[in-house]
Amino acid sequence: MIEDYWLNALWSLLPTVVVGIIFWVVMRAILRSDRNERKAYAQVEAEQRAKLGLPPVDPTGPREV
Repeated sequence: MIEDYWLNALWSLLPTVVVGIIFWVVMRAILRSDRNERKAYAQVEAEQRAKLGLPPVDPTGPREV
């Protein structure tokens, strides 16, 4: 009888754990692709600014005095 209790507890938690893992994998992929896209865009922008003879952009953004 006690074995049935733990087996039922495991089966009741399994869907939540699986959905949580799937959510984590999807969010990780989204965040990684966004980071890589921003890096590629910054590289292309830097190349275009260099072709036009413009100074490079500070990656930290504008500074206030």
